[in-house]
Amino acid sequence: MTPETTSVTRQPRVLIDLALQGGGSHGAFTWGVLDRLLEEPWLSVEAISGTSAGAMNAAVLAYGWGQGGQKSAKEALESYWRRVARAAAFSPLQRSPLDRLMGRWSLDSSPAYLAFDLMTRVFSPYHLNPLDHNPLRAILAESIDFDRLASSSIKLFITATSVRTGRGRIFRNAEISADVLLASACLPTMFQAIQIDGEYYWDGGYAGNPTITPLVRESDAHDTILVQINPRERPDVPRTANEVLNRLNEISFNSPLMKELRMIALLRQVADPGHGEGARWAGMRTHRIWTDKLAAFGASSKLNAEWSFIAVLKEEGRRCAEQFLAVHACDLGQKSTADLDVLLQEC
Repeated sequence: MTPETTSVTRQPRVLIDLALQGGGSHGAFTWGVLDRLLEEPWLSVEAISGTSAGAMNAAVLAYGWGQGGQKSAKEALESYWRRVARAAAFSPLQRSPLDRLMGRWSLDSSPAYLAFDLMTRVFSPYHLNPLDHNPLRAILAESIDFDRLASSSIKLFITATSVRTGRGRIFRNAEISADVLLASACLPTMFQAIQIDGEYYWDGGYAGNPTITPLVRESDAHDTILVQINPRERPDVPRTANEVLNRLNEISFNSPLMKELRMIALLRQVADPGHGEGARWAGMRTHRIWTDKLAAFGASSKLNAEWSFIAVLKEEGRRCAEQFLAVHACDLGQKSTADLDVLLQEC
């Protein structure tokens, strides 16, 4: 594609890919990032890889984009997250009066959350939720026309994990349905495995959170912006049983991504930049938008989808995206701003 220049910003048009992590209601941080990026007419989204909440954001953005470009994508994302918040208002998982009084967003003191957390360690979702009710199914039906999504100009790569093999499966536009998105976000302790084409799937975060490789191989863009939700590092050693379990989950959901980024860094060093697929690996430019504030909210806050919390997360996402653009807008299309080579030192 020949670079164009917009009359508004005088910034050369840049094709970008987006890699969106999952993380429950913390996906509203990603919404804020996307909301800000979609205000830049010189940025054109070529492809999106998403997992769990990242898969929801990816599919809603791509569907909205197909209905009317960036403005419609922004509107579709807002409508989706407002529906999530409305549904959450009827959930028993609410902050306790003490949490509200102290201004905490976690559910750690919520009697319903504590009871639910205990039950999920003893009973499976096949016993706790025999009818397999998932409020996200109705929300997705209201938010996305999957027939139109199949023909979206934005390439989608949605990851889910096969229960049988433990390997990730990547679903592309024509394959994506409500079941695929629910499979990508299917936490095994909360929901029954989702059956697709005779196979059962759990949350894609176990296999790729998100999967980066198809962005390199199947997209014409050379710049990938990773929106990272799960904390990679924590300064303190977890002490309580809940803290230990939460940290194990964070490590598990980050591990596939770190391994893939490390592999990409290695391939970029050895790939032939002048020939075939080697040129794609060598020419990949990586960027990252994240915040350390999500870690402070606590793992239980990922189940808190009340609108006031969603709004806080969205604004933090917008702030981080604004900061990224202020520092690195001119680097997009030119050079990487995330150093992957440092990952090779950890081997």
